[in-house]
Amino acid sequence: MLEYYNYIKSLHLIFVITWFAGLFYIPRLFVYQIEASQKPSPDKEILGTQLKLMAKRLWFIITWPSAILASLFAIWLLILMPAWLQQPWMHVKLGFVVLLLIYHLKCHHIYKQLQQDIVTWSSNQMRIWNEGSTIILFSVIFLVVVRDAVNWIYGVIGIILLSVLLMLGIKLYKKNRDKNPDA
Repeated sequence: MLEYYNYIKSLHLIFVITWFAGLFYIPRLFVYQIEASQKPSPDKEILGTQLKLMAKRLWFIITWPSAILASLFAIWLLILMPAWLQQPWMHVKLGFVVLLLIYHLKCHHIYKQLQQDIVTWSSNQMRIWNEGSTIILFSVIFLVVVRDAVNWIYGVIGIILLSVLLMLGIKLYKKNRDKNPDA
């Protein structure tokens, strides 16, 4: 079975990438849906219908299948390499995977609300929410690549700095957008 290891790992990585692609794009669609809900008729209805369809296709044709397949291939890898479960970096990685699954399920909850025209988030709040998957991705990639050589203090400081930079970028974008709404 170990001869298939690289194929299974490749498939795991492919579906992780497509899962993240979906998780990066779905909150952008949520931002557009939220903003469309505030437009006058008929723009509100036309945009709302199209954005709901786009979100549905992305969510159920790309994001959910990718999440399931990435998880199945990950479990298969752990069955092939059970010693990884003894490694501290893998415990931390699995913790981030749990956070990613929670993020995914919360996106599903938001998706269902927006499909029913229930808007509980502002577009700015959704822009901030959109960065959650980015922070998880950075954390997992650095953790997996660097593994035991990671100095946890610097890693935590790095993630905090990344988060601060992302939030500053969102604020700068909002400030620029408020000055020039057509941009």
